[in-house]
Amino acid sequence: MACVTITERSRLVVATDQVSCDLAGEVAILNLKSGIYFGLDPVGASVWNSLQKPVTLAELCDRMVEEYDVERARLEADLRDLICDLAEHGLIEISE
Repeated sequence: MACVTITERSRLVVATDQVSCDLAGEVAILNLKSGIYFGLDPVGASVWNSLQKPVTLAELCDRMVEEYDVERARLEADLRDLICDLAEHGLIEISE
């Protein structure tokens, strides 16, 4: 399944059909519909924590570029990949 188009104004938030927990800085996520577990490393966990309340892609990029030493263009490309992956697995919701 192809990822929906994500713009800087796209609103991102965790889906209601999942549960997650912190595991020493990493995150374990269970999709309640599929029963499949997913794991995120510490950087992914930081993104996941930011998605607990609705946030735009631009706001997320702003937060992450302050936290990590990375070029904004590279960060945005990596975030888009992660967001698409999370959305394709039903873990987050994307709206305009």
